[in-house]
Amino acid sequence: MVPLKLLLIRHGQSQGNVDGRLEGWHSTPLTTLGQQQALALGQRLAKTDWDPTHIYCSPLLRATATLASMLAGFTGQSQAMPVSLPNRIPLRQGFVPIQLREDLKELNQGIFNGLTWAEAQTIAPDLCHHLETNLDWHPIPQAETPAQGYRRAQHFVDHLLGQHRNGDRVWVISHHGLLQQILACLMGCDRPWGLAIGHTALFEFWLDRDRWHDPGPNRFNTALWQIKRWNHSDHLA
Repeated sequence: MVPLKLLLIRHGQSQGNVDGRLEGWHSTPLTTLGQQQALALGQRLAKTDWDPTHIYCSPLLRATATLASMLAGFTGQSQAMPVSLPNRIPLRQGFVPIQLREDLKELNQGIFNGLTWAEAQTIAPDLCHHLETNLDWHPIPQAETPAQGYRRAQHFVDHLLGQHRNGDRVWVISHHGLLQQILACLMGCDRPWGLAIGHTALFEFWLDRDRWHDPGPNRFNTALWQIKRWNHSDHLA
């Protein structure tokens, strides 16, 4: 059995990360370091023959720029290809489709999108004080709720498992908060766990798509559901 292989990847360092911004649905470009991180990841994947058959990416700039640099590294170029990505790209195994998906965007921070914490404190001091002093969830105007973020992640996981088959090899480039939710959905957790995910860190899952919905004992067969790499970033060493 050749499994369905999934590679979940966080974007490289963005200028917003350096500036301490709550980027959310706002997006800044990659820093020079971020470009180097993504280029190194693409080079490592090429050396390990991790050729994708399908690529999914968040449409936010820090994610598409990551994919552009990854593809440059994967194809042996020294500079990233244009961030305006084509619908498909020729790689070693043939033409590979690229889909930019809204459900892979970072969690929406509402009125805080793109702000530093100091800027957020100037526009909503009481709300910021509550968020700093209370761990219970509190709504941010125009932002997604945690439950909405989880449902969006589940929608994407359902798409993966509905559209792909054993033998497919899928790259997914997304964001820290949304990746936490996707991991919870893939692993059947009823809550996401706090997890520090470094820039261009990756998670590799192998699973038997044909038996995914089997309610019987195969659900407990660890040969069918394997985590090959978890929060892995040895390409940055």
